[in-house]
Amino acid sequence: MSGIPHDHYEPKTGIEKWLDRRLPIVGLIYGTLMIPTPKNLNWWWIWGIVLAFCLVLQIVTGIVLVMHFTPHADMAFNSVEHIMRNVNGGYMLRYLHMNGASLFFFAVYIHIFRGLYYGSYKAPREVTWIIGMLIYLLMMATGFMGYVLPWGQMSFWGATVITGLFGAIPGIGEPIQTWLLGGPAVGNATLNRFFSLHYLLPFVIAALVILHVWAFHTTGNNNPTGVEVRRGSKEEAEKDTLPFWPYFVIKDLFALVVVLAVFWAIVGFMPNFLGHPDNYIMADPLVTPAHIVPEWYFLPFYAILRAFTADVWVVIAANWLSFGIIDAKFFGVLAMFGAIAVMALTPWLDTSAVRSGANRPMFKSFFWLLVVDFVVLMWAGAMPAEPPYSTISLIGSAYWFAYFLVILPLLGVLERPKAPPATIEADFKATVKAKAAKGKVAAEQIPAE
Repeated sequence: MSGIPHDHYEPKTGIEKWLDRRLPIVGLIYGTLMIPTPKNLNWWWIWGIVLAFCLVLQIVTGIVLVMHFTPHADMAFNSVEHIMRNVNGGYMLRYLHMNGASLFFFAVYIHIFRGLYYGSYKAPREVTWIIGMLIYLLMMATGFMGYVLPWGQMSFWGATVITGLFGAIPGIGEPIQTWLLGGPAVGNATLNRFFSLHYLLPFVIAALVILHVWAFHTTGNNNPTGVEVRRGSKEEAEKDTLPFWPYFVIKDLFALVVVLAVFWAIVGFMPNFLGHPDNYIMADPLVTPAHIVPEWYFLPFYAILRAFTADVWVVIAANWLSFGIIDAKFFGVLAMFGAIAVMALTPWLDTSAVRSGANRPMFKSFFWLLVVDFVVLMWAGAMPAEPPYSTISLIGSAYWFAYFLVILPLLGVLERPKAPPATIEADFKATVKAKAAKGKVAAEQIPAE
């Protein structure tokens, strides 16, 4: 943590000194484990270890599955069935990989919304936030390409619909779409391209995760109060922080065990609950499913994509102002990617001087409405593109953009936030005293004045 005084690793044995002069890996591990961490972190900060576990799980199970998968349009579906029926433990590996993706996105959405609530994107952590959003985009690309690999009906038609979006880009859309597909339509070349990228991108994500961790270790961890750790002296910093090991490591591991208990129950008893039955039918270009839907974690943005039809006034205006270049399909593509872009721009759209949402009464109401809006969009994305679902999607999309582009900038001017605690230590003591008063902790656990 740059600027926060803390103990540094000093090699003691001869082997440690020899290794430290040549490759200071032990010092790096020590610095990571013993990094001073704000002592008032709550349970919303445990999802980082869940995300790390998911990344490792997806890479390990993916490598083993690749040993038995055949990336060919005539054999991909049957090779998946071979994994499920004939490979020792193959069904469990596939179910772990399938549901591991869902846990990965579930955890990353909580991680993102926690950051949005507590202002983890604000200075000096803008770069950390941007790296996190790049990781999220790569996760979406990897998840989409992985969904295509089983070569079932929903895989094939999902690839057809999503790659068709690139064709909506004026001028360069069709060449880009042809390059993605490897031909005029979804086929064997498409499957090979997606297989190659699906295998490669997790390692790029892993590299960005290392960069992400390095970034927040440099700026320091945010905390629920939004107050920075005191940096005047080692004694002051120690009053605000605790070493990451053992305090937060043990807490994170306990939370991981609880999350994995639920995860294993889903994998063991209802592994196909989040999947689509049409994907157990081999891909057929001549038979279109009645309702094409992506995986659940793409549904909010799929709803935004479909919300802007040709009869929506903003689409009509954009079409007129662009002299017909921006039609409804292209506007939907812009809206879908724009919904992610406005999240990435949050550090510059939020004009409030107060970091944490815990100290912002007006902000809280709008934020929790955003969370509800996200869930409603997810539901609407799974419904047919017809009234009333199209109307609900349009209203939800309007609020999503209004929150980031209008509400956040205005709140910084109109809102009167509460004064944050003077220090992290003061907040920690107040929290412990409040719990003691409610009988949740013993009186002897109250910190001394």
